[in-house]
Amino acid sequence: MTTETAEPVPRGARPAIRIVPNDQPWRWLEAGWRDLMATPHIGFFYGGTIVAASWALVLLLIALDALWAVLPAVAGFFLVAPLLAAGLYDTSRRRELGEPVSLGTAFSAFRRNAPQLTLMGAVLVLINLFWVRLAGLLFMVFFGLGFAPSIETLPMALLRSDALLPFLIIGTGAGLVLASVAFAVSAVSIPMLVDRDISAIEAVVISIRATLDNWRAMAFWAGLIVVFTAMALVPFFLGLALVLPLIGHATWHAYRDIVR
Repeated sequence: MTTETAEPVPRGARPAIRIVPNDQPWRWLEAGWRDLMATPHIGFFYGGTIVAASWALVLLLIALDALWAVLPAVAGFFLVAPLLAAGLYDTSRRRELGEPVSLGTAFSAFRRNAPQLTLMGAVLVLINLFWVRLAGLLFMVFFGLGFAPSIETLPMALLRSDALLPFLIIGTGAGLVLASVAFAVSAVSIPMLVDRDISAIEAVVISIRATLDNWRAMAFWAGLIVVFTAMALVPFFLGLALVLPLIGHATWHAYRDIVR
């Protein structure tokens, strides 16, 4: 069973929220996989670029002797990834309408409703920066300003510290709250901004409503995103080359399924 194909949405039309089955995310992934296989040059270009950027970020943090920041940076990726996938949303949109797709059209997605997409990007970046600052503050609170082992001894130093468990519990809880807010804000708002002439504030309100009205399905969807992305991070970020475009295309179908 697949996601039903929605009719093209008149730009400026007033959206309505549809309640979907709790297991609908599997159908979004199925539809996203079809889009990825139909346009692999676009999806894997996006995914490969993210992998290269991830390697560069880790090398930079190592050079700055800030290896502790790797995990907050990875968590921050979850916050800003919805904006990075705008070109994938537009590719799925064009396929749905029978229009030609290319890397050029994918990049042009950022010019559709550009001011509002920029505003959404600023919101997600601010949430990300707040998270990085908060993670740094928590690290200093639990381990102290004098905790500065070398990169080689850092893992063992953390494992020997009595502060590791409370740090992980508090840090994970704080990250979960911020991630939940970012997910509700961006779950369908960014695909909607690519698809419609609508303000960022309206898109965010509709995204939050859609998440709350479909909280079981959306919680399942968020869980799948976390699990798939976590698995993709394990082999030196290589799995992101597949997972990012798959989730990006599937997110478009989640939006089209929920927002009418």
